[in-house]
Amino acid sequence: MKGSLIILGFFTAGLLLGYNNLLPSFLIENDYSNYALYFLMFLVGISIGADTKAFQVLRSHNFKIFLVPLTTIIGTAIGISLIYLIIPGLSFKEVQAVGSGYGYYSLSSIIITETYSKSLGVVALLSNVMREISTLLLAPLMAIYLGKIAPICSGGATSMDTTLPIITKASGKEYAIISLFHGIVLTILVPFIVSLILSL
Repeated sequence: MKGSLIILGFFTAGLLLGYNNLLPSFLIENDYSNYALYFLMFLVGISIGADTKAFQVLRSHNFKIFLVPLTTIIGTAIGISLIYLIIPGLSFKEVQAVGSGYGYYSLSSIIITETYSKSLGVVALLSNVMREISTLLLAPLMAIYLGKIAPICSGGATSMDTTLPIITKASGKEYAIISLFHGIVLTILVPFIVSLILSL
């Protein structure tokens, strides 16, 4: 949760500084977000490649482990479709793109901002931060009333890092590897799924 608040704090600070023209002109006149995106993707690749557990999971579990991230993808799409019915001003494609960040606010919001709309990028950032915070706060209740896999699906891409400790505590240590694998798969898929939806 601390990480989410820090990200949100930096975003708010940037918003206020930009709005009040308190930044050097070279930062305002030039768009550096593409470079930030490339660097972020590079760091994601390093973190996944350097984590030996990520590849051990594939050898220690059968194909059923793939059903967990698939459930998250399908469940998110259905949930976002229902939300679309009560949110005015956004197209079906837009709400699906926002939902397809699966909690990966830093990457999905940059992709949406760069390839589609800055305002929708803000919506994606806030939506995905809320997903992570909700998981951090409600994971114990989800595990009790919705099943041990529920906190993992709720965490989305964050189930491999920021929400992993609370998921492990709520669901049990035996679900840690499943949570890690789930997060890695979604982290890899986020840029492809978001870009695909926005291109339709």
